[in-house]
Amino acid sequence: MRETVQILKEQAQHFRKIARIARYDQRAVYQSHYLGMIWEVLSPTLQVLIYYFVFGIRMNGAASMDAGVPYIVWMLAGVIPWFFISAIIVSGANSIYSNLTMVSRVKFPMSILPSITIFKSLYSYATMLVILLGFLLVNHIFPTIYWTQFFYYFLCMCLFLYAVSLFNATVTILFRDYQLIISSAMRLLFFVSGAVVDVTANPDSLLTKILKLNPFVYIIEGFRDSFFSRQWFFEEPWWTAYFWGATLLVLGVGSIVHLRFKDRFMDYL
Repeated sequence: MRETVQILKEQAQHFRKIARIARYDQRAVYQSHYLGMIWEVLSPTLQVLIYYFVFGIRMNGAASMDAGVPYIVWMLAGVIPWFFISAIIVSGANSIYSNLTMVSRVKFPMSILPSITIFKSLYSYATMLVILLGFLLVNHIFPTIYWTQFFYYFLCMCLFLYAVSLFNATVTILFRDYQLIISSAMRLLFFVSGAVVDVTANPDSLLTKILKLNPFVYIIEGFRDSFFSRQWFFEEPWWTAYFWGATLLVLGVGSIVHLRFKDRFMDYL
């Protein structure tokens, strides 16, 4: 518990530095490209079109529990957060290793590097949300009080991603092959996290109950609950308790491992 509090304090104390470095890194990545930061939106848009062609047209659309919601809108509500999640998990795992040289010259806590990774992806995520909003309005899905839950699920997503990234980034330093394992695992998680296929269509089945143990399902379905005005997060208290228990567990373990090995990271290069 003490380690978790220390890690969270470091994020709060260096918040401005996190935002400043993230903004600089984001501009530096695309400064030599003609389209610049447009690629932040263009790349996921092309992927959305491919997923819609495969799952929405070729496979006649995946079954959705949301009557009256077109598949493309249902899919966007899940794919957009998945793009954000996937990018953070993959790049966050390498966030400390790829910046060890910089950290050795500029003194600041290495625990903020996963946070910088999250901040760098916020621009593309916000832009894709605007696109989703356009699809919702065009399909006569208008804001309701349920939409306020978006901020709750956004907090859930960011905190869980930070917890996972902190743990992964530390383990990647100690075991370099771990980065490749994560990349492979994310390909599998895409299909079982509810981004393009409704994994909660049969709530009483054993398979659905197993799939709901995946915290990403809680987040993705939570965004759909918000935008499609299905239910409040507190209507499923056990699922909510499980998610927060898993998040705090990963954050606690990640904090302990990170603080234990952070002074020896350079030795593993």
